[in-house]
Amino acid sequence: MSPDSAPARPFQEYESEKLMRRIEREPLPANVGALLKNAAEKYGDHPALYFFDDDVTVTYRALEARTRKLASAFAKLGIKHGTHVGIMVYTSDVYPTTWLALARLGAVTVAINYNYTPRELNYMLSDGKAEYLVMNHELLPTLEGMENQPVPKDRVIMVGADVPGYPLRWETVMASGTEDFTPAKEPVLDDLMNIQYTSGTTGMPKGAMQPQRYWLTFGRVGAAQFQDKLKRILLAQPFYYVDGQWLCLVTIFQGATLYVARKQSASRFLGWLKQFKINYCNFPEVVSKQPESPDDKDNDLIVMSAYSHRRENYRWYEKRYGCLARQGFSMTEVGCAIYVPMEADHMTGSGTVGTPVAFREAMVADAEGNPVPRGEVGELCIRGAGILLGYFNKPEANAKAFHPGGWFRTGDTARHDPDGWFYYLGRIKDMVKRSGENVSAVEVEGVLRGVDGIMEAAVLPVPDELRGEEVKAYLLLSPGKTAKDVTPEDVVAHCEKNLAKFKIPRYLEYVTEFPRTPSLKIKKSALIAAKPDLRVGSYDRAEKTWR
Repeated sequence: MSPDSAPARPFQEYESEKLMRRIEREPLPANVGALLKNAAEKYGDHPALYFFDDDVTVTYRALEARTRKLASAFAKLGIKHGTHVGIMVYTSDVYPTTWLALARLGAVTVAINYNYTPRELNYMLSDGKAEYLVMNHELLPTLEGMENQPVPKDRVIMVGADVPGYPLRWETVMASGTEDFTPAKEPVLDDLMNIQYTSGTTGMPKGAMQPQRYWLTFGRVGAAQFQDKLKRILLAQPFYYVDGQWLCLVTIFQGATLYVARKQSASRFLGWLKQFKINYCNFPEVVSKQPESPDDKDNDLIVMSAYSHRRENYRWYEKRYGCLARQGFSMTEVGCAIYVPMEADHMTGSGTVGTPVAFREAMVADAEGNPVPRGEVGELCIRGAGILLGYFNKPEANAKAFHPGGWFRTGDTARHDPDGWFYYLGRIKDMVKRSGENVSAVEVEGVLRGVDGIMEAAVLPVPDELRGEEVKAYLLLSPGKTAKDVTPEDVVAHCEKNLAKFKIPRYLEYVTEFPRTPSLKIKKSALIAAKPDLRVGSYDRAEKTWR
């Protein structure tokens, strides 16, 4: 049935909704290890993971055996239930094998972006209280560039090569394990599994504590969201993202195959869809910028997720690629919370993010946590079994993050219409969302203030057609200093040493004063309102020119 002819039925009548309500009544696996064991017994030698750039296939039987073997080897090293282990590796079978092996032990993964600088890595390891670190040997300069090393060298497990001074190599550790291993203490659903860092308004990222129940709920809901119909799924994001780990579990729940790209590529993306007969993908908006072709819909796509894309693109996507385009609302703290059912064609392009998935409730609330009348704007709040346990080692943040009754405050504005559909309206938080990455304005401002000659800085998002938003920094220099003293090149060089690439401001504007609130805080709303195009008057780092 085409979107234009779809009936406007109540969502409660959809098969997707019936499935969501059914899985709420079904028990989850006892833990992630049980999920793997069940999948291996059911799907055997069917491919679970295919790393196509390296031509590496991991079957369900092999995934079960390898994670059990690595868990055994980790236990010999002293990694046990509750041990915190950082993972900082490139995309390969090492990440999911290590992550799932740690889950079998009841150990805790601290997921780390491999683009991070020494400063950022030091924070992750220290704040996450990592006792061990698994990392690619190529990233050694990042590790040794830290002022201090929170993880001892004899607890750093290098991937891919022997490194002098670091006695542990991942491949050798793996070989020392046994496949008949059973952990001394079986993890339970509410045991901590990940500390997943997410940028916030307090500067440095906060670690969301995700239990095994979070991941099993997230994976099961993800499969149900698409009616358990997916057999070939594309992953083009790194595993340290929630999306990569989530899609791994969505795959396992259905006995599907996850096709994994080493790196994202807009020019190769459509080719991957066709070559591997992909049924589902998270669709990057930049891919739609590729020239249209008559055979764009010559693929096996059933549905794509196009989160945060412009609403007017959805029907065009469906027509161009011959599949469903669906929006939703997910975040690190709560997993998948709201979805648009596959049957809800009449809502395509409406701007709705949908209705709550299984195990989740949603509410639009006022500042005190009371629900606002339908149709009015408020803060989107989520609750349900398996959301985050809180932020690790951040009691003040936890106190602010929840309303009474277990409602997590997303920091996003929304409205809830009379028919039950939720609409995401924007962020309350001081953030820039660049190519799917959350960039904390406060963190970037702190780094900018570390440049000699910069007195104050303000960071704002600038709309961008390809990346959603770009990072812009306003710079107030110390008295007597000018842009000739503190050049854009100086500022960028400092940022490159202290920030991951996606956080570095693209646009720099020098100001002689900032608009202020009565409490003398920088009034960012006035900066936004000052000109229709925030790029004007800025130095463009990408183009290396003044606009």
